[in-house]
Amino acid sequence: MSKLTLVSHHLCPYVQRAAIALHEKGVAFERVNIDLADKPDWFLKISPLGKVPLLRIEEEDGSEAVLFESSVICEYLEETQPGVALHPEDALMRARHRGWMEFGSSVLSDLWGYETAEEAVQLETKRKALIAKFATLEGVLTDGPYFAGSGFSLVDAVFAPVFRYFDLFDTLGDSGIFEGLERVKRWRQALSERTSVKAAVGEDYPQRLIEFLEKHNSILLRLPVAA
Repeated sequence: MSKLTLVSHHLCPYVQRAAIALHEKGVAFERVNIDLADKPDWFLKISPLGKVPLLRIEEEDGSEAVLFESSVICEYLEETQPGVALHPEDALMRARHRGWMEFGSSVLSDLWGYETAEEAVQLETKRKALIAKFATLEGVLTDGPYFAGSGFSLVDAVFAPVFRYFDLFDTLGDSGIFEGLERVKRWRQALSERTSVKAAVGEDYPQRLIEFLEKHNSILLRLPVAA
């Protein structure tokens, strides 16, 4: 059996994708968190992009391989690990799911701008971008509870960390981002209740996210309702 180590950061949503996939597959793994502001030398030697996640794969014969990029790690786990399938069997549907995984990455890009906005104009620009993206998702979702219906998939693993941000953001004020998007809201709720999703972060996640917002002087912390 290979020994799997997920090199992580406490807040990284891309790490969470890989962690969720590992939990869904029922695979034993070790998790090692690093400080991205002070990256250790051993990490820089094995991470071509200097980013997390990494998946270290240590074989019984002593050989080792390292995978980088969350989508690559998730695909590897899907192809090599037993357990429930996280991709559709049909090739066309698999391709569509991969497309929506990329869409999820574009949502995360807008979320970065939203959470690090220091001024109201920037915040509103990103808020509108997020509303548009979630409205697009509303149009492709079924009755759920997950992206493609009753079965949990890698698309769900991508979007669960996205929705997790709003568990904290909602305590700072009503953004109105999900207003009228009933299918998206049901999907968000279903993902939040999933055991693998809960296990993908530590109990200190909310406090760490608050500290991140403070570090970036986020206007979210200066909204009237957050006072």
